[in-house]
Amino acid sequence: MFSDTRLELQNIIKESLKLFEGITCPFVLIDVPADKQHGEFSCNVALQLSRQLKKSPLIIAQQILPCLQELLKTSSLHKQISKIEIKAPGFINFYLSAEGFYNVLYDVLEQKDSYGCSNFGAGKKFCLEFVSANPTGPLTVAHGRQAAVGDSLVNILQAVGYDAKREYYVNDEGNQINILGRSIKVRAQQILGLDLPFPEDGYQGEYIRVMAHDFMGQYAIKTPADLDLQPESAFRQFGVKYLMGMIKKDLEDFDVHFDIWSYQSKIANPQAIEELLADLRSRGFIYDSEGAWWFKSSLWGDDKDRVVRKSDGQYTYLTPDIVYHKDKFERGFSRIVNILGPDHHGYIPRIKAAAGALGHSVDDLDILIVQLATIYRDGKEVSMSTRRGEFISLREVINEVGRDASRFFFLMRQVSAHLEFDLELAKKQSAENPVYYIQYAHARIYSIIRKAHDEFHWEPQTHDLKYLQQPEEMDLMRKIGLYPDILIGCAKTLEPFSLVRYLQELAAAFHKFYDSCRVLDENKELSVERLSLIEAARIVLGNGLRLLGVSAPQKM
Repeated sequence: MFSDTRLELQNIIKESLKLFEGITCPFVLIDVPADKQHGEFSCNVALQLSRQLKKSPLIIAQQILPCLQELLKTSSLHKQISKIEIKAPGFINFYLSAEGFYNVLYDVLEQKDSYGCSNFGAGKKFCLEFVSANPTGPLTVAHGRQAAVGDSLVNILQAVGYDAKREYYVNDEGNQINILGRSIKVRAQQILGLDLPFPEDGYQGEYIRVMAHDFMGQYAIKTPADLDLQPESAFRQFGVKYLMGMIKKDLEDFDVHFDIWSYQSKIANPQAIEELLADLRSRGFIYDSEGAWWFKSSLWGDDKDRVVRKSDGQYTYLTPDIVYHKDKFERGFSRIVNILGPDHHGYIPRIKAAAGALGHSVDDLDILIVQLATIYRDGKEVSMSTRRGEFISLREVINEVGRDASRFFFLMRQVSAHLEFDLELAKKQSAENPVYYIQYAHARIYSIIRKAHDEFHWEPQTHDLKYLQQPEEMDLMRKIGLYPDILIGCAKTLEPFSLVRYLQELAAAFHKFYDSCRVLDENKELSVERLSLIEAARIVLGNGLRLLGVSAPQKM
């Protein structure tokens, strides 16, 4: 794997720096150049040392070069690095030999489904909370994007050695739930013939009318008098249960399965809130002003302190959230990630301050803001407003384009970027559709491999490769070797987009190879090696697609 080669190169470069006595050794960073003309690996350590040594980076690199060459001769990389070049203004570039590339294929063909997995995370406990939509309506495309991002991130984190869990926090109390209950009741009253205006702040979607009908059926309500016998809590509880059932079914069909379901009503109960506030007050983090209780969030970088209990005795939404995060930390998670929508930017400093007040580093809590997605159908933007009931739901997207395309398209931009989701493009079975393009590459390879097995009982070659020398072959091997580092990079940045882009590039490298190099060639030995090469590409394509929650089909 390239990651192992990079690690050994780092150690060799560190050893070579001993020729400069008395220096403070900088962190040795090994990059993968975007342009293959600059080699497979590049190091800028000479530029880092320029100020210390008061020499030009180019001269420093030239001084290091002989030492590097000698150290490589006695290392395990002596057959894997074909040459080292110095490039202005002082970069040290390393080029892999054919054997170096072959070792990548050996790793893939031996490790198969586990290729790319590592112990980078060392078992650190991660909690990713995402979606957590209020049970006041069906999941929207915004929730769908958060679900795709969160689920893929957990898959990636687990692959690189983290103990990562998915968590959904159900806000089953508060003003939004009260509005939901009132909306259901008024719709039921209207169904019974009462001429009542619908609440201005009510949820107006057709699903509320359906829920009102179901409520009446469940409680055998025939008249307005029957309805009046039901307490307000009955409407709220029915609505939460009904919509959570709908939400869970949508997530299941989206192949998102949460490990933990937490409920505000159970975690942030009155006793837990009172105990938390008493604890914070005892440590000087709560004070009184203008009849309200204030949390000193400014101690941890918030632009101002925040009210946790209003002058009328009601708690702000921040208060149960602090209790909830206290609960998460007490469950042993060393790092917590909340994936939220773009209307939560102001929430970040205050909840990070809460982590600090709870005795943790603010860096133990990450808030990942996922920008909205705009849906286009037939070239026109689909208008969306949850309160007015004018929105396209996640269910509609899944039904229209399928789970695979839905998940992939939701990941096609960085989370910080607005996403445009073209429903017509997602349904196309052509190279224009990126998920189809990648899946087709996997299916095509599978078909070739199956034919090779049937015709001459081919098996992957995990040693003694020697014929793969063409530029397209080298490019494909180079791309395959980057996969483990791509996963680690995604884990470091909490951003799955790099894997999406990588799979597109890997599929493109395969298609370019396939167009230029005949796999089942007259040269039997060459064919055997090329089959091993494309089988390695298929394994990596399949591994990456599975982490994104997208299927890797054998036929298309």
